[in-house]
Amino acid sequence: MTLALVLAAVAVAAWYVQQHRRPGAGSSAAARARSLRSPLVRLADLAGIQTARGRQADQWAAGAVGERRTAARLRPLAREGWTVLHDRALPTGRANVDHLVISPSGIVIVLDSKKWSARYPLRVSGGRLMHGDRDVTDRLRGIRHEARAVGQALGCHAAPLVSMEGAPIAAGELVLDGIRIVPADRTVPVLRSLNRRHRAAGEHPGRRAAALFTPYRRK
Repeated sequence: MTLALVLAAVAVAAWYVQQHRRPGAGSSAAARARSLRSPLVRLADLAGIQTARGRQADQWAAGAVGERRTAARLRPLAREGWTVLHDRALPTGRANVDHLVISPSGIVIVLDSKKWSARYPLRVSGGRLMHGDRDVTDRLRGIRHEARAVGQALGCHAAPLVSMEGAPIAAGELVLDGIRIVPADRTVPVLRSLNRRHRAAGEHPGRRAAALFTPYRRK
């Protein structure tokens, strides 16, 4: 077999594996990281040369790791009767939801995993979210949109919650414009407390959510 045929076979095998990866937590973020890490970017990485695409790939890969860790933390909730869906597409548009969590009492939570540098604390100042001295308020736009879209699709309120890994939260937890931000290791206790304190009216939305929000596949 010639070298060209070997390389072609390897390329086909890699394509097949990528196309048939099982969807799950962090799968779309990991796919985005892989797409950014082209052969030239990989060569630059090996040579110790930083590129914009390489940095973006690192950010997406870190996001995928954060989502998988959050999914592992949420596993006990599924055994307690919670509906726990990972990496789901919104019914319209190209956005996805990291985690859609519905309590046994019917409370809908849109959970966003974040993994930011531990070098700088997270705080709210003047109505803005600050990571160290950097204003990162705009990075909450995604979860705000996702919670609104989920609520509209299900016909109920969907509470936005950010699970923050890495960056220490100065006040223990933060709330900005209705978005609650908690340390990753407090995510499950916070969810359980929401289930105890609130009860949704009407039919439980878990089954409908699973049908409406299908596993996300990046186009």
